[in-house]
Amino acid sequence: MHTYKEAEAWVHSLETFGIRPGLDRMNMMLEAVGNPERRLKGIHIGGTNGKGSTTAFTRNIMTEAGIVCGSFTSPYIHHFRERIATDGEPISEEDFLELAAVLRPVVESIARTPFGSPTEFEVITVIAAMYFARKTFPDVVIWEVGLGGRLDATNAIHPMVSIITNIGHDHQGILGDTLEEVAREKAGIIKGGVPVVTCEQNEELAGIFEEAADYQRSKFYQLGNQFHVRRLEPSESGTRFSFYSLLGDMEDLEVSMLGEHQVENAAAAVITTRYLKMYYALPAEDEHIRAGLKKAVWPGRLEKAPGEEHVLFDGAHNEEGMKSLKEALAKHYPNGHFHFIVGMKTDKLQAPVLDQLDGLEVKSITAVPFDFPEAAAPEDIAEANTADVQKAASWQEAWEKANTARDQEDVIVFAGSLYFISQLTQEWSQ
Repeated sequence: MHTYKEAEAWVHSLETFGIRPGLDRMNMMLEAVGNPERRLKGIHIGGTNGKGSTTAFTRNIMTEAGIVCGSFTSPYIHHFRERIATDGEPISEEDFLELAAVLRPVVESIARTPFGSPTEFEVITVIAAMYFARKTFPDVVIWEVGLGGRLDATNAIHPMVSIITNIGHDHQGILGDTLEEVAREKAGIIKGGVPVVTCEQNEELAGIFEEAADYQRSKFYQLGNQFHVRRLEPSESGTRFSFYSLLGDMEDLEVSMLGEHQVENAAAAVITTRYLKMYYALPAEDEHIRAGLKKAVWPGRLEKAPGEEHVLFDGAHNEEGMKSLKEALAKHYPNGHFHFIVGMKTDKLQAPVLDQLDGLEVKSITAVPFDFPEAAAPEDIAEANTADVQKAASWQEAWEKANTARDQEDVIVFAGSLYFISQLTQEWSQ
């Protein structure tokens, strides 16, 4: 490999799923490159929805405190390299090429064993660990789970704190048919002596996490039990809340990201920061928490389109995410009328996700294709939902139609998949 494009193409050529589930390939790769993950202090974030926002809140608090913070996230919105970043700055093309070239012979060697070739996600995870340990030396790294938890590549990392945001309907064909089965898979990131933070409100599902934490002798912090929030009247610039816990209280905090669910994600970041300050002497003070929450943004989450006050991009892709989107829109646009343009993956059609929009003043819903191997056909999206779903050949066609039909204060919302939003943001200004 001689160019960044060749390195990225090689990574994308790898299998999505391995022939044998487990962490064997990850551990073999990490050992071959000197176990860089052992030199990193981390926070591990799993859950169905809210991982990206929780990462953003936590990372911004660290930045405000002068703590160098690495982050490993997925999927990307603007370009592939942003998945691996230090203080929000993506890995350079030169560093990615160099590290991929080091790792490729290792990958090819493992591919000849009975374990089979490492997957794309496994390879990216190891490149991230090498990058942080060899190039940028962050004080803390935030690792976002790719899929599930127990067998996810990031589970080869031993963190200081594990966060499980919540449990929802996602990847049932892989993680399990029921929410309880999904919860058990995600509880797999809970490790011995590592505290667990969750915002899950379903007591049966939270009980699965608590049971795993007890077994691992790990401290357990659940929103509504070990820490609490009290929502306040929103300001013009965001949502306000107060935070209470045995690790300290904070009054009148504010988040700029829209949506009531962002309060929960922010609270997870606050309790995590409080814990790290108490047990690891993390130098994060109240003023850093306050400023970090307010400044945090995350692309593709109720994000306003460039130059458009009433056009939003949101990656809601399952029932719980679409319900949160509906609630946020109802609160911030109480008299709003909405046009939805949606692109979805085929594995999200197992439930009528778009039916969650019932209760809003929806003028139109239009399904569109997008450039992704697992993108659902508009016809299939329409068939999977009882809502009245129109079809268009492209997002541009749907946008032109909705933009022509809308009244001045109508809101157009693009949603259905972060992969769709990624393509959209790259093409929007072209």
